[in-house]
Amino acid sequence: MSSPPESGPLLDAASPLPSPEDPAQPGPNADEATRVPLAIEDWLTVIIMALLALITFGNVLVRYFTNASFAWTEEFSIFLMILLALVAGSAAVARDRHIRIEYFAESGSAARRRWLAQFGALMVALLFVLIAVLSARVTWDDFRYGETSPGIGVPQWWYSIWLPIVSLAIALRALGLFVRRSRTSSPADGQGGRP
Repeated sequence: MSSPPESGPLLDAASPLPSPEDPAQPGPNADEATRVPLAIEDWLTVIIMALLALITFGNVLVRYFTNASFAWTEEFSIFLMILLALVAGSAAVARDRHIRIEYFAESGSAARRRWLAQFGALMVALLFVLIAVLSARVTWDDFRYGETSPGIGVPQWWYSIWLPIVSLAIALRALGLFVRRSRTSSPADGQGGRP
């Protein structure tokens, strides 16, 4: 028989998962319920990683057997790595696992922690809306002036169109986090709110 878990901050991504005695009970690392499934980012991550592995492996085989390489692999791999970072950022925001200073985020009263979580979610949303607007202008310029990529000469907007799209998705995830944090209140607040 195990003792009840101690109260304190939630485990982070580097912490080992606890072994729950009742599998029906979600552990402390269980994802919060969201309207848009978190599996979207998970599957996009899997697909992008698989594409990166296949492209790199194919290029290694071609180099080994022909002493030449595909010209497009480096440019496309860089694009996929940037897209992977953005998709992972969206997943981190949706799961409330983004970077913060734990000393400030986890200290103080429950009302202060809640306010800081809401403020952080709003600032993330504002930042990524700004990135989406500015990168949409860059994408429009790439399209309007016919910019081509330096490596293989495809239209540059094929790559740059994804920055405003994923930035807007991150902003929407941050707004969803803000709404969830607004609805959440701890029993210590005396409100006994909903999770």
